[in-house]
Amino acid sequence: MKKIAIVGAGISGLFLANLLEKDKSFSYKIFEKKTSLDLSDGYGIQLSVNSINLLNKIGFQKINTKDVYFPKKVNFFNAKNSSKICDIELVKFNKESNKYTTLKRSKLIEFLLKNISKEKLVFNSDLIDIKEQGKLSLYFKEKQIEEFDYLVAADGIYSKTKQILFNKEGLPKYFNSVALRGNIKNFENFDISLYLGPNFHFVVYPVNQNNEFNFISIIRKKLIEDEISNINLFNDDKFINNLLNKISLKSNVNLSEIVKDIRCFPIFVSKKIKIPKSKNIYLTGDAFYSFPPSFAQGASQSIEAANELFNELKNNSSNYYKKRILKTNQINSRSSLNHFAFHLSNPLNIFFRNIFLKKLVKNQKFLESYLGKIYRN
Repeated sequence: MKKIAIVGAGISGLFLANLLEKDKSFSYKIFEKKTSLDLSDGYGIQLSVNSINLLNKIGFQKINTKDVYFPKKVNFFNAKNSSKICDIELVKFNKESNKYTTLKRSKLIEFLLKNISKEKLVFNSDLIDIKEQGKLSLYFKEKQIEEFDYLVAADGIYSKTKQILFNKEGLPKYFNSVALRGNIKNFENFDISLYLGPNFHFVVYPVNQNNEFNFISIIRKKLIEDEISNINLFNDDKFINNLLNKISLKSNVNLSEIVKDIRCFPIFVSKKIKIPKSKNIYLTGDAFYSFPPSFAQGASQSIEAANELFNELKNNSSNYYKKRILKTNQINSRSSLNHFAFHLSNPLNIFFRNIFLKKLVKNQKFLESYLGKIYRN
């Protein structure tokens, strides 16, 4: 029986654990740096059909329908006056029970935890070193040492595992943008609403059947190194309110009044793809590569990557990184293009962008290439 260490109890690590639960040729243990997982978090995620198909294989279709929502469209709006630019029909990419789905991230974590016994999830585990002498020896801050056959790093964009493996090259880079995340009650549109403004965009979508909505805004913001590393800055009410007011002034949606429980954080992305020298160490989810957040594929790719990794371990193959690099490049190029197009500020460029958008969303070949290839895995 092969022993697998999973570092990080996020979406990718927990989904992989669910797959390993069904295969008795593996044993595993999850090491989480935090002291607990917050299941009260009300912020949302989007899951396209590629990940729903995989989640349904472990019983996700049985989740309470009140806890999820199935948006039919993505509606594009001009943030300044809320005039509709165009829309994309998401239902075109749905198949049977695999539907584009939105929900609270905490609900997905709660679902993924159901099949994992408590003794397999170890909290307060801070990895400090990795040594390979036949097997992999993992050294933790509490002077704990454990041996495994495989190590899966699923500890997110700030991956400690990646830093141990690659030193400074494992660190992410600041994307010259910050994000505001919050909750809205009783928004007017029940599909995904994407508002485009100069140097910012924001998205509002339902996360369940209870009229609860997620708000996420990406704002271009240059910061010096001291500001980026200052955690207190992103918890400062004045800083957060200034950002919210800045985009509210350029939008006719009264964000200051309707958005609650606002949090702010700097956006980091991966510098480049890095592959461990050891054939027994794998990176998955954001620990492998973190994209600009403008294509809504972060959670879905975490699930998809974990599934590919499980197949790699099960079949003793060597295709995981080849597949991941190909898909990562596809997602990254689309995310970067979206980020650029969503944030145009020159009125003439915006005019032509909107014309192109209206044409592109009606072009079935383009939609199949740009979205279908990703959504259908």
